[in-house]
Amino acid sequence: MKCGIVGLPNVGKSTLFNCLSNAKAQSANYPFCTIEPNLGTVSVPDQRLFELEKIINPEKVIPAVVEIVDIAGLVKGASKGEGLGNQFLANIRECEAIIHVLRCFDNGNIVHVEGSVDPMRDKEIIDIELQLKDMETVAKAAEKAKKFIKSGKKEDILAYETLQNLQQHLEDGRNAREFATNDATAEIIGEVQLLTNKPVLYVCNVDENSIKNGNDWIAKIEEMAKSENAETVVLAAQIEADINELETFEEREIFLDELGLTEPGVNRLIRKAYDLLKLQTYFTAGVKEVRAWTIGQGWTAPQAAGVIHTDFEKGFIRAEVIKYDDYMTYGSEAKIKEAGKLGVEGKEYIVKDGDIMHFRFNV
Repeated sequence: MKCGIVGLPNVGKSTLFNCLSNAKAQSANYPFCTIEPNLGTVSVPDQRLFELEKIINPEKVIPAVVEIVDIAGLVKGASKGEGLGNQFLANIRECEAIIHVLRCFDNGNIVHVEGSVDPMRDKEIIDIELQLKDMETVAKAAEKAKKFIKSGKKEDILAYETLQNLQQHLEDGRNAREFATNDATAEIIGEVQLLTNKPVLYVCNVDENSIKNGNDWIAKIEEMAKSENAETVVLAAQIEADINELETFEEREIFLDELGLTEPGVNRLIRKAYDLLKLQTYFTAGVKEVRAWTIGQGWTAPQAAGVIHTDFEKGFIRAEVIKYDDYMTYGSEAKIKEAGKLGVEGKEYIVKDGDIMHFRFNV
C-alpha cells in the first residue's frame, strides 16, 4: 500500500520526501531532478507505542510503516507524453493514494515552472492531465463494454451506461472520485483503475511566516478540498528539513517551541496518509518486543494474524485481545486478567485500531 507524492516541478516534493524518509531523493532547483520514482518506508508516529514501552520496558520497539513514493514533477501535456509524462502517470497508477503538494509561498530564488505562484492553477494543471489520461482509459473500457450489451444482461447494460456517464463527468473537468456511485457502479469503476479515483491529500507547502499566521492560499485550498471530500495538511517543507538536521530530540523540541508548533508537520502528514490508505494499527506486546502491525480497516482477527505469518492465519484458533485503554489503566496483563478485561475472540472478530493481541494457532 503506497502513497505517491505528486505536484508540478519545484513545489517541494523531494524536500518533503527527504523529510519523510531515510531514503535520500535528489532535491534541486530545476525541473525533473527526480527521474526515477524514489520509494521510502516511513515510520508512523504513534504515541501509544511509547506509552506501552514505558510500562513493558521491552528489548526493542518497532513502529508501523507506510510506503511513500516521490514521483517526478508533472507538466502540461503529461497525458500525451510531454516531459516524461507516460512514465510519471504509470508511477501514479501503481499507488493507492495521492499526496498532492501545492506551493503556497513566494521565493524569487526558486523558479516556478509556470512563472508565478498560484496553487489553485497548479492543482488544475495536474487534474487536467490525470483526467485526460482517465478519459482514454474509460473510452477503451466503454468500447469493450459496448460489445456485451447485446446480451441483454442488466449488469452488462449497467456497466456500459456507467462508463458512458463517467466519460461525460470527466469531460466536464471533474475527477472520478467526485462521481456519485452505489455499490454496483463503484465496483465497475474500481475495475478500471482510474488515476482521479484515488483518494487525495493536499499538502500546502508554505513559508515560516504562513506556518504561524496562515495565508490566503491555504483558505482557498481548504475550501476546495472540502468540496472534494479530501483532506489538507499545512507544513513548511524547508522547516521540516531544518528539523531533520537537528541531532537530538531536545533540540527539535526547542526549535518547534520557538515556532509555536507541538510536533513536526510530517507527523501529521504521515498519520493522514495512513488514514487515506484506510489502514489501522494493532499491537503485539511482550518483553522481547512491542510492535505495531499495519492492517486494513475492517480486517478480521485471522487476517490480522496473517500479517505476522501466514501460518498464524491458516491455523488460527483464537485471539486474546486487550484494549489499549485497559492496558493503560491496569498496567500489566496479570491485572487485566484479574479484572476480567482480557477478551477471547474467534474468527469473526473485527480488529479495532489499538487492540493489543496475542494469537493462538495450530498448524
